Amino acid sequence: MSVFDPRICTLGEGALWHPERRALFWFDVAGRRLLSRCPETGETHDYALPEICSAAAWIDRDRLLIASETGLSVFDLEAGRFLLRLADLEADNPDTRTNDGRADPWGGFWIGTMGREAEPGAGAIYRLYGGELRRLFDNISVPNGICFAPDGSCAYHADTDRGLMFRTALNRNGWPQAEPEPFVDFSRIGFWPDGAVTLSDGSLRVALWGEGAVIAVSPVGEVGARKTFDAPQTTCPAMGGEDYLTLFCTSAAQGLSPARIAEAPLSGAVFAVEETVPGRPEPAFRPGPA
Repeated sequence: MSVFDPRICTLGEGALWHPERRALFWFDVAGRRLLSRCPETGETHDYALPEICSAAAWIDRDRLLIASETGLSVFDLEAGRFLLRLADLEADNPDTRTNDGRADPWGGFWIGTMGREAEPGAGAIYRLYGGELRRLFDNISVPNGICFAPDGSCAYHADTDRGLMFRTALNRNGWPQAEPEPFVDFSRIGFWPDGAVTLSDGSLRVALWGEGAVIAVSPVGEVGARKTFDAPQTTCPAMGGEDYLTLFCTSAAQGLSPARIAEAPLSGAVFAVEETVPGRPEPAFRPGPA
């Protein structure tokens, strides 16, 4: 385990490896910042954002789709500003914000919302695809762990508050064709799943809030080995780097006591560790018609 970026985020989230820029992007949700680092050149960026943002997908070299507390918009990395609003997202509800999200293999984007105080059942998961924003699931407290099987057969998501991870079968256009089914009940072993990513072999890597770890989960839901980090609140993994063998993970300092921060002063940094199984490039979001 190494420190990939020492800049401290109050609530680091939304790790995304940009395959064209060969750089990692992530958010400080509470700090309203988008950060990046290219490991090859050491180049970093720190963009101030006008509102809370939590997740992104890459569109091309210079544009990201970013999920903010009120909508889904195109962000220009060279100009450092939003260009175009694609969809409003619970913009009329001041009590919610976005949380975890990820592009799907069809060029759509899944995004979760949650109560600002993590109120039970206040969140939902949506999909933006072909210009249409559709609510998929509701009655979720803390939506996390959104990721997709390499063959596009299913989607995963977690409700951190319940300690549950679900699997949903998808049709040929990437829409759910069945209700979500329980995949892993982490609460039975005292773990709380946060962000997740799938690797090339179909296995998952799931960040565990409060454990300072990312745990392996097989395609059939078997919990395996875990990698530990010097921050108790691990939040969101991403695969990238040379040959996609580097696992990056964001973390958070939010809610930790001064004594706990003194014990774990890297809380809020981004970490990196080598994997034996490669990841795969994240699909691009396609803003046009399907």
